[in-house]
Amino acid sequence: MAKIYYASRTAPVNIAKDLRTLTTASCSEGFERDELWLNGQPHSLDTPRTQQCLRDLRKHREELEAQDGSLPKLSKMHLHIVSENNFPTAAGLASSAAGFAALISAVAKLYELPQSASDLSKIARKGSGSACRSLFGGYVAWEMGELENGEDSKAVEVAPLSHWPDMKACILVVSDDKKDVPSTSGMQLTVKTSSLFQHRVEKVVPQRFEEMKKSIREKNFPLFAELTMKDSNSFHATCLDSYPPIFYLNDTSKKIIKLINLLNESAGKIIAAYTFDAGPNAVIYYEQKNESRVLGLLHALFKSVDGWQKIDPETLTPPSIELDPTWGSGVSRVILTEVGAGPQDSDEVLINVETGLPK
Repeated sequence: MAKIYYASRTAPVNIAKDLRTLTTASCSEGFERDELWLNGQPHSLDTPRTQQCLRDLRKHREELEAQDGSLPKLSKMHLHIVSENNFPTAAGLASSAAGFAALISAVAKLYELPQSASDLSKIARKGSGSACRSLFGGYVAWEMGELENGEDSKAVEVAPLSHWPDMKACILVVSDDKKDVPSTSGMQLTVKTSSLFQHRVEKVVPQRFEEMKKSIREKNFPLFAELTMKDSNSFHATCLDSYPPIFYLNDTSKKIIKLINLLNESAGKIIAAYTFDAGPNAVIYYEQKNESRVLGLLHALFKSVDGWQKIDPETLTPPSIELDPTWGSGVSRVILTEVGAGPQDSDEVLINVETGLPK
C-alpha cells in the first residue's frame, strides 16, 4: 500500500460547541477514486457543490507544489474522507454547515494550506452557505460581498467567543427526520416565487444585519433577542409566501414560539429568544444569569426527554405561568449548549492508516 497522508478536524454547527462533525481527510497514490463515508455509510462526492470545493482546495495545493518542488504531490492523489456527526443529518440542525466546514478544514490541514479562515470560508460557502460561518468560533457574520458571481462573499468575525461567553442555547429537537424540502431547493423555490423575498433582501436584511452586529458588540441581549425572533418570523413568512408554500414549522414549533412569548411577558422583559432554521427544531437563546428561569420553564414541560444531564433540576426556578399540559409533547430531545470555538485539531483518527478505509 502506498503512503497515506491524513489529518483530522472537528467543526461545530454555527450555534453550538456540543454539536459537531469530526472529519478525517486522507490521500494516497494507492487510492483509486475520491470516496466519502458519513456515519459509517458510503456517500457520493460527485455532487456539484462538493466537487467545486475539492477543486478549489486542490488548486491551492497545486500552487504550493508549484512553488516548492520538494512537496509531495497531494493535489494529484485521490481523497478518502470519513466523517461522523453527533446529531441528526438533514433535520434542520445545520448538519451540512458543520459537515462542509469540517471537510474544508480537514482537507486544508491535510494540504497544509496557508489561507486564512475568511479565505477558506469562500470555499466552504460553495458547499453550504452556512458552512462559511462554522469556520470561525465566537460570533460570525456572513458578508454578501459585491461581485455578481459571489466570489467575494465570505465570513468574518464580529466578536470572539471571549467577548460574550455567557450566551447560552437550549435546542429543542422536535424532529430528527429528514426534511420534506431540503434547504437549497427550498431557497431556490422562495427566490423564484415569493414576492416578500425581494423586500426582505433589499430592505429587511441589510438593516437587521447591522443592528445584529451592534447588539453583539454591545452585549445587548434584549435587542439581540428581538432581532433574532423577528428574523426567524420573517424567514418563515417568505417560506409560506413561496408557491407552493413551504412548511418548515409544525404545531410543536408554534407552541414553542407562544411559550417563549409568554415567558418574556411574565418576566416583564426579554430574557429568551427563539429561532428556527429550515426545519421545526427550535434554538432558544438566553444569558447565563437567566438560565434558572428559562430552563425552569422548559424543564417543566420537557423533563421526560433526554438531554438534561448537565443541570440539577433543584437549581431551576419553577415556572410562574400556567402551562397547558398538552404542550409537553412533540419534543424528542434537548441539547444544552453554548457558543463554540470553531474548527479544532483532533487526535481522533477515523481512518485506518494502513488501509485507507474507515475504522
